Amino acid sequence: MKLSVIIVNYNVQYFLENCLNSVYKSLKEIYFEVIVVDNNSVDGSLQMMAEKFPQTTLISNKDNRGFSVANNQAIKIAQGEYVLLLNPDTVVEENTFKVCCDFFDQHSKAGGLGVKMLDGKGKFLPESKRGLPTPAVAFYKIFGLSALFPKSEKFGQYHLGHLSKEENHEIEILSGAFMMMRKSVLDEIGLLDESFFMYGEDIDLSYRITQAGYSNHYIADTQIIHYKGESTKKSSINYVFVFYRAMAIFAKKHFSSKNAQLFSTLINLAIYIRASLAVLTRTVKHFLLPLIDTAILSSGVYFFKEYYEDNVKFTDGGAYPEEVETFGIPLIVFIYLFSLLFNGAYSIPSSFKKILSGVFSGSALLLMTYSLLSEEFRFSRAIILFTVIFAILALPLFRYFLHLIKLRKFSNTRAQRIAIVGKETELKRIQSFLKKTLIEPERIITVNADNTERNNGYNFSAKLHQLKDIIDIYEINEVIFCAKDLSSSEVIEQMGSINNEDVDFKIAPPESLYIIGSNSIENSGEYYILASDTLLKPVNQKNKRLLDFVLSILMIILSPILLWFVQRKGNFYPNLFKVMGGSLSFVGFYSSEDITDKNLKVKKGILNPTDLYDSFTLVQENIEQLNFKYGRDYSIFKDLEIVFKNLSHLGR
Repeated sequence: MKLSVIIVNYNVQYFLENCLNSVYKSLKEIYFEVIVVDNNSVDGSLQMMAEKFPQTTLISNKDNRGFSVANNQAIKIAQGEYVLLLNPDTVVEENTFKVCCDFFDQHSKAGGLGVKMLDGKGKFLPESKRGLPTPAVAFYKIFGLSALFPKSEKFGQYHLGHLSKEENHEIEILSGAFMMMRKSVLDEIGLLDESFFMYGEDIDLSYRITQAGYSNHYIADTQIIHYKGESTKKSSINYVFVFYRAMAIFAKKHFSSKNAQLFSTLINLAIYIRASLAVLTRTVKHFLLPLIDTAILSSGVYFFKEYYEDNVKFTDGGAYPEEVETFGIPLIVFIYLFSLLFNGAYSIPSSFKKILSGVFSGSALLLMTYSLLSEEFRFSRAIILFTVIFAILALPLFRYFLHLIKLRKFSNTRAQRIAIVGKETELKRIQSFLKKTLIEPERIITVNADNTERNNGYNFSAKLHQLKDIIDIYEINEVIFCAKDLSSSEVIEQMGSINNEDVDFKIAPPESLYIIGSNSIENSGEYYILASDTLLKPVNQKNKRLLDFVLSILMIILSPILLWFVQRKGNFYPNLFKVMGGSLSFVGFYSSEDITDKNLKVKKGILNPTDLYDSFTLVQENIEQLNFKYGRDYSIFKDLEIVFKNLSHLGR
């Protein structure tokens, strides 16, 4: 057997399927095997494997054993002359494996190799080729000198920036995302070091290959897409600790005690600096804006209160009660902050529309609350009216100022203009798919994937060789490639050649209920899932949880009254406490063994969308449609409608 492809998967079902589709396309001319090791995924990966790739050897772990242990499990049973460790968030070209195997066949001293990697925007990934992270190299990397002088042979050694990305080179360190090695070399030097749970094991293994007298190589003759860490968020504090601790393990293992101590000192310093910056950045991102809003509202209202008190209301002496300052104004500010939070104005990024919605909702809530107070607590209509006017003007203007100076930019509200590249059948399927989500693009351009094929009656807008012109003319900001109609090589070539920051790329696998893509390292797994886009948006998940929490508390308070209407009273309180604790939701999807999951993953609900209708007349197809519609059109008002119509069923 020529090649064993090994993939370790952990809760990245969509990426794994996309990866395997490209892998099997690339292996047509090679005697091969594919081994997938699943580290106890709970996202449907195993079911997908059984249905779509039954020919794959599957090792299913009962816990997450980490990257090194899982790869070693597969290497021990691998039969190939060459072994490839491949990330599931990759897409390979059709010639990738042949190019790599041919290189090994022609270079007997080559022990390992990696290839040119592009991210989900078609940009070259510098970690495709790396140097050994000696203390000096680590110092340049940690303290930013490598970023300042990326092409310097001295300072840019970590990513070997002085070496052309378009040429083959002998290098020191391979990337674990695509790491092909001779099986005989692994038998000689040993498998992955299992003291590395995640990160660092590729550096360790690459170094041991060179220490054994073999060479590592960067191959520019083929390229792959690497979506960069869908299962691990690179900006997280945990990543900082895990990555740099892995570097410390490597130093202790391979460097002299003196160099290892120096390296360890640098690593600990880096951990302290990076972790502190990460904590500070997250704190500033999430708490600074509410604090500034509090300061703006409080100062404005307090200033007006003092002015109005001295110059209008009490010109002959006197003052508002102390409770106005100690309770009234803080309550006013809290109402606005709560409304802004509830409307998603503090999400990152947030749209200007949500900010306006939060301010106007807060104003309405404030006026309504004030009108319901008894006369003795209505301290000043003037202060209330000023607050409303001030909030409507000051808060949106301040946010707009932050947007202009690029400190807190609004979310991209540009109209979606999409180009779909494929052939007639797939184009129709994807167009139908998009209609079933809430994308509502302003324009859809259809591009024929075959430059030579005639239209055969289907009204294509352009052909593949015109894609760049189509993007410029129609200001396209998203391109969807139909994987069934284009080779991986064509997709990767187009992504690399377009080179437009304003264009996002996505791939639509054949016969799948999702479109996959990646726009940035911060949002490295953006995809559309049929029927569930709206419900799975972070702001709606947050609002749904907030609604569950508030509603459960209110119902517990009102339970002496509500209990009279509940049919199964014994389950009423346990259900409310489960909802309040987060293990249950008031409304979830209808589920049974007969209803397809469709990847609509939310907490189990006491109620479900069918409770708006007579469930005895609903058939399976109708129930699936109701699930679909609930996920697609979700709003908290839909949950409220279902709950208040079915108060008697809250004891299920």
